[in-house]
Amino acid sequence: MTLDPQVKALLDQLKVLSPPPLEQMPPIQARQAYQMLEGSRRGSLEAVHQVSNQTIPGPDGEIPVRIYTPEGNGPHPALVFFHGGGWVVGDLDTHDSVCRSLTNLADCVVVSVDYRLAPEHKFPAAVEDSFTALEWTADHAEELNIDQYRIAVGGDSAGGNLSAVVSMMAKEKGAPTIVCQLLLYPATDFTAATDSLSTNADGYLLTKESMNYFRNHYLNNDDDALNFYASPYLAEDLSGLPAALVITAEYDPLRDEGEAFAERLQEAGVPVTVKRYDGMIHGFISMADRFDKGKAALNLAADTLRFYFTK
Repeated sequence: MTLDPQVKALLDQLKVLSPPPLEQMPPIQARQAYQMLEGSRRGSLEAVHQVSNQTIPGPDGEIPVRIYTPEGNGPHPALVFFHGGGWVVGDLDTHDSVCRSLTNLADCVVVSVDYRLAPEHKFPAAVEDSFTALEWTADHAEELNIDQYRIAVGGDSAGGNLSAVVSMMAKEKGAPTIVCQLLLYPATDFTAATDSLSTNADGYLLTKESMNYFRNHYLNNDDDALNFYASPYLAEDLSGLPAALVITAEYDPLRDEGEAFAERLQEAGVPVTVKRYDGMIHGFISMADRFDKGKAALNLAADTLRFYFTK
């Protein structure tokens, strides 16, 4: 396949602008650049019935969350959402448009989590915050007007990684109940040396060098890469995990590890839907206002959530 024309147009535009790669910036500057990039790619905000910001108690201070509520009396199903950004960049604003769309399309409450970022807070800080937010959502079901037995988790890239990991933690602890995990081009294995990591190493927004940058900031040492709370693909037993939707992109360094994780889930008896979007790059769902296949992926994600919310 070749690059989708809509993707090629964006990449050509970025070549003209020639922004410096994130991996050449200190984290604070990289966050600002990522916020500017995401802001420039977003159109007008999609209306949602109610949006509120608050903080919840975390293991090391308050965790900011943004709660999106659809119309209707409820109790609603809920999606706990973890943003992407390599565990180093990204926040509630960079993924605001995705959360708004999923709230409306899936008719669910979305709790978006602003977990601690590396390198100020290395692994497993993001994991701890993410699971804390999941437990908080279930514990505050009445306040949030949600059904505690219809909760899904989801996220893109690093957020997909965190979604898979908190699903494992919930299984180990026996709670909260998770009905579905939405894994959007997830990072699943810090030890991977895949074909897609080589063939898509440069030129498609996310690069091999930027993945190394994120890894070096997020992990404390090489041993962390072997911890399945960092590399969920390496977990010995994946049975009994929630059903999953795994979305990948053809021109994404993370494509193969996402699909390999999906295959392992299937082998463990977990219901899995895997969808690769040809011609697409990492992050394409966040650009659904530009890419037709981004819109299609958002609709698939919402349809999957609706299906498992009603099972």
